[in-house]
Amino acid sequence: MSGDANNTGTSLNSVDGLPGPLASGGGSVFGSTPAEKKAAANTIETELEPNTKKATDGAKEKTSAAARTLDGWETASGLKKVTETWDQQAKMLMGRLSAEKASLRGTSGLFVQNDVRTGDDLRALAPKSKLERL
Repeated sequence: MSGDANNTGTSLNSVDGLPGPLASGGGSVFGSTPAEKKAAANTIETELEPNTKKATDGAKEKTSAAARTLDGWETASGLKKVTETWDQQAKMLMGRLSAEKASLRGTSGLFVQNDVRTGDDLRALAPKSKLERL
């Protein structure tokens, strides 16, 4: 670690002086607002998912058509195998996009729940005010 030899504090937002995800105004952005998470999820839903599906379906359709054209040739067999692999990979990609979208939408709610729970725990530990004791 860099820094003064007498510095025994713990730093959670950097390593060797490089800004980390918790550094305020540092290199990478750790937290984003609920609105930014919602916008990212919406982009996945309205742009990435439909455009990816369209592109993968188009490629699959053209490869399948080429395989039909070359029916009876060894190349057709290879193209059919490529189409099967492509289909599996496209399904995995669509599943990943869907999972990322769900994670983005769920994260904001989890942070709010955690904040409320922490507040409740802190209130339970705080000494009662004179008004609450009555």
